[in-house]
Amino acid sequence: MSSAAEQETVQEGVRAAVPVPLPAAGVNGRHLDADSRRPAVWPGAPTPLGARFRVGPDGVAGTNFALWAGGAEAVELCLFDDGGLETRLPLTELTHEIWHGFVPGVRPGQRYGFRVHGRWDPWTGARWNPAKLLLDPYTRAVDGAPPNDYGALPPEVYGHVRDWPQQNVADTVRDDRDSAPYVPKGVVVHDDDDWSDDRRPKTPWADSVIYELHVRGFTKLHPGIPEELRGTYAGLAHPAAVDHLVRLGITAVELLPVHQYAHEDHLLRRGLRNYWGYNSIGYFAPHAAYSASGTRGEQVGEFKRMVKALHAAGIEVILDVVYNHTAEAGELGPTLSLRGIDNRGYYRLQPDARAYADYTGCGNTLHVVQPHVLRLITDSLRYWVTEMGVDGFRFDLAAALARSMHDVDMLSPFLAVIAQDPVLRRVKLIAEPWDVGNGGYQVGSFPPLWTEWNDRYRDAVRDFWRGALPDVRDLGYRLSGSSDLYAWGGRRPYASINFVTAHDGFTLRDLVSYEQKHNEDNGEGNRDGTNDNRSWNCGVEGETDDPDVNALRRRQVRNLLTTLLVSTGVPMLVAGDEMGRTQGGSNNAYCQDNAVSWLDWSLLERPGPRGLLDLTTRLLSLRHTHPVLRRRAFFSGRAHAADGLRDLAWFTPHGKEMTEPDWYAPASTLALYLSGRDIPGRDARGAEVTDDSFLVILHAADRPTSFRLPGAPWADSYELVADTALEDQKESPGTVHAGGGTVTVPARSVLLLRVRT
Repeated sequence: MSSAAEQETVQEGVRAAVPVPLPAAGVNGRHLDADSRRPAVWPGAPTPLGARFRVGPDGVAGTNFALWAGGAEAVELCLFDDGGLETRLPLTELTHEIWHGFVPGVRPGQRYGFRVHGRWDPWTGARWNPAKLLLDPYTRAVDGAPPNDYGALPPEVYGHVRDWPQQNVADTVRDDRDSAPYVPKGVVVHDDDDWSDDRRPKTPWADSVIYELHVRGFTKLHPGIPEELRGTYAGLAHPAAVDHLVRLGITAVELLPVHQYAHEDHLLRRGLRNYWGYNSIGYFAPHAAYSASGTRGEQVGEFKRMVKALHAAGIEVILDVVYNHTAEAGELGPTLSLRGIDNRGYYRLQPDARAYADYTGCGNTLHVVQPHVLRLITDSLRYWVTEMGVDGFRFDLAAALARSMHDVDMLSPFLAVIAQDPVLRRVKLIAEPWDVGNGGYQVGSFPPLWTEWNDRYRDAVRDFWRGALPDVRDLGYRLSGSSDLYAWGGRRPYASINFVTAHDGFTLRDLVSYEQKHNEDNGEGNRDGTNDNRSWNCGVEGETDDPDVNALRRRQVRNLLTTLLVSTGVPMLVAGDEMGRTQGGSNNAYCQDNAVSWLDWSLLERPGPRGLLDLTTRLLSLRHTHPVLRRRAFFSGRAHAADGLRDLAWFTPHGKEMTEPDWYAPASTLALYLSGRDIPGRDARGAEVTDDSFLVILHAADRPTSFRLPGAPWADSYELVADTALEDQKESPGTVHAGGGTVTVPARSVLLLRVRT
């Protein structure tokens, strides 16, 4: 039997076995047309896409609806009243595959969705099913419990019969049950907020310090935030939250996904939820669960007020965005939006068209080379910049967006469009430069407009402090801006986003407390999460009462943090690392919406975490004050003609400049001299930029060592600025050492010294 014939036979069988008729269209009593007993639908306009409230012809107020649905045979607009009663209105106007209509009387706060009619033929990728209510890809707000508060996704939200007994054709049998009661609705939003009093910080890349945080996790337990605001945008805008960020000295928050997202069925069945939010379903809508003020459009205004509050404090807002895949997963996933609008148009399909090409590990990949998909993404990005006030984006699995047909292509349509867009080319763009497909690892390959998460920095710094580097060649590149990766095409040191930890993996405290992942609470048999942690537990796995082990761990945290903040490039901190937050050894807390992931602010009542916060604050203040620590151009390494000084020099413990063989030899001690005299570029008034010079000594061995400080012409003397062997870092140590003299470097420590002349 042919696959099409088999599908038709199976389809008839399920219709006989599951005779669930579609409900009759209801009537929304608030907006009736006297002649037809339904709201009138005028032709409207095909642009802009989505639902836009406006005053139409003859001064009549209403909402224009426009949906791109290539290949569809018909589209119905579905309006819902407060009781859930549905009114279906055919959109009969079709312009360039966009179905559109203007409905008089429909005002902000109105809930809506679409039903799209067409062929059901999964073997060719056609998965239209009008029984499924679909979320508008352009909706500005989402209301109603997403299909996640039922203990599992209800079977009605699937376009196919989820529990069909014949597994080989399970995704091909259409389910005709109505999904409307179980899926979220779009909301008509009209927001005329005045942004005239908002001032974007516009922090230059070289001066930036990024702080990655989760809106809910950062605020959920904060004692200074009113309880009703914890876990929300309003909570992050509260002075208690903003004051911590300002005192810390960061310049930008990078928010884990705030696009509307859904929870996966396998998590719900285990009583868990998607906490991180990398499962987007609404690229224009702020996630409704983070709103304290309401979900009928109020979340939009609340998000904007949060942005304004952060801007007023001098802090930029960067969004972590997930345009590489959606919450609809693979062919066995739910039908929530794009799959039911035009499955073949929105997703990359395998050659047989029934299954999805998966470069993301999440079941599907958006087909970014398609013009309407590219338009969806760029329209979304521009919206968040121009109307929501954000300052930049970090693109999850950005290599998937840069794929043309199959291979990653740095001349791909997505990257080309971004490069020429007058709005997007001016904001901060950060790539996670890899995906899970062949050839997906692209660190150092993105074009000059972009910065990148530099995981090679992470790995080298971790390996050095745990004693696992065979030599120091790679570490030298990482500390000095990764010129081997980024010194091409006009790129600068700030193309490297330096990080030691991120949301994905161990916290800084866990990095020195665990060598094995402990993800048992995720319910996946501890199989999830990476096994390549590059961590060292200081001799004991997990928490311990041993004071010596705990003291060593605190020192190692200070070493890692200090290394990060004196390295050339843009440092990224993870919320809570500055106060010793732990996840109990979990390196994949994506589904832990609980105390495992939330910041424990009571840590600051303890001496150790408070001392770590003081050190972080001091180092960030030092970085802000000294341009030599945030260079805008790569080091040359060339000797100055007059006195032989270099802008960057490397020294052995004997006080001699490193030679070529030194780079290839095992070493636990490395020192770099940063010259403040030879800083390229000029300030805003055209004057040369000069600064103090610094010597940074990194010593990873378990015993103290003697280090001969470089003498003339490098320095007459050195003032000790920071010593990570000290628990209390509130004040500068201030000790002065003569150039050419010897200093004792404590075991496993960093010394930061300022040159005195």
